[in-house]
Amino acid sequence: MLTKRIIPCLDVKDGRVVKGISFVQLRDAGDPVECAKAYEEQGADELVYLDITASHEKRNIIIDIVERTAAEVSMPLTVGGGIKTLDDIKELLRAGADKVSINTAAVEDPEFVKRASERFGSQCIVVAIDAKKRESKWDMADTNNMGESFKYYTPDQAALVPAWDVYTHGGRKNRGIDAVLWAKKMEGLGAGEILLTSMDRDGTKQGYDLDLTCAVSQAVSIPVIASGGAGQLEHLYLAFKEGKADAVLAASIFHFGEFTIPQAKKFLKEKGINVRIK
Repeated sequence: MLTKRIIPCLDVKDGRVVKGISFVQLRDAGDPVECAKAYEEQGADELVYLDITASHEKRNIIIDIVERTAAEVSMPLTVGGGIKTLDDIKELLRAGADKVSINTAAVEDPEFVKRASERFGSQCIVVAIDAKKRESKWDMADTNNMGESFKYYTPDQAALVPAWDVYTHGGRKNRGIDAVLWAKKMEGLGAGEILLTSMDRDGTKQGYDLDLTCAVSQAVSIPVIASGGAGQLEHLYLAFKEGKADAVLAASIFHFGEFTIPQAKKFLKEKGINVRIK
């Protein structure tokens, strides 16, 4: 049985780690390289850097951070934010990243995911999906776009099926794409992993969106990382048990000292979750 992973996430803005609520209200959480070193010492399985103000002009900031981090830690490192070209990926991998996370560029050009996975291997291509619950749920006018599993619903039944839209540009732009079907499409184009963030739960500490996580996890065969909402160790357990996630991403509960990685793994181990103990 594969071990379940605990992955701290470091949102990087202008070279510093920040954390907010629902993608806003950011506050400083420290130096990214020092944070990475501390997490490796605690036994984190992987680390994610998300460059939340990425642009071509500021690309060198995150490249420098990746290089310095790779020189200090040995755990796998995923980097995302503003990745638009194969050269961007090559530069980050050369700097020391093990994987790259792609969001907006995948939506703007889905074939980019295919080109990237063919060039660098699917094992290092992570597609990030920022999803927000759709109030109207399924639009029956889009029945033909719902996929095979939804064609058996009547309009009344479909109205009860939860649905989530894909957002890009740091959660500012609704692309009108169903998140579950999008995950399946990304898998088909070569994504090796899905980083699934609930915008409704991000930074709230109310727990992961288990319906969303489970829906995507059951729709794809590649690993799904649950993200957005961890506030208690029980939330991590539920993401694995009920959300069927392969890994959990967390920030607030670790950054500000509420829990440590060893505490989380001990808790999960006692609950019967297979985790790697340092």
